[in-house]
Amino acid sequence: MSLRSETPPRPGNLHVDAPPNADAPTSAQLKGDIDSGRTGDKTPHMDIGAAPLGTCEEAGGTPPTSQEVRIARQNERAPSERSKAGYVHQRQPWVVPAFVGFIVFAAVALGGGLWLTH
Repeated sequence: MSLRSETPPRPGNLHVDAPPNADAPTSAQLKGDIDSGRTGDKTPHMDIGAAPLGTCEEAGGTPPTSQEVRIARQNERAPSERSKAGYVHQRQPWVVPAFVGFIVFAAVALGGGLWLTH
């Protein structure tokens, strides 16, 4: 099986399900929200990190409380209509032709201007 260049290798290509709601959410559940695409800012695949979310706070002696994580989860979740309308890693078919057209137009305009001055 050959991978396309934009397909990440395992375990980055594994699908992640959204974590369930809990009375005392953890930072791992917040990371699960992000990895599952529930926040609407990335594709729904596992993100391998060097340190789990919340590690710096724990190392500093102030781990996030469940209330802080609950607020973060509520603020980070995107409404379904907003996440569906998002452009996260979705291709826009008009961008490349518009860019190429602009480059060609600029080259023709510059060439025509130089030709008319001589």
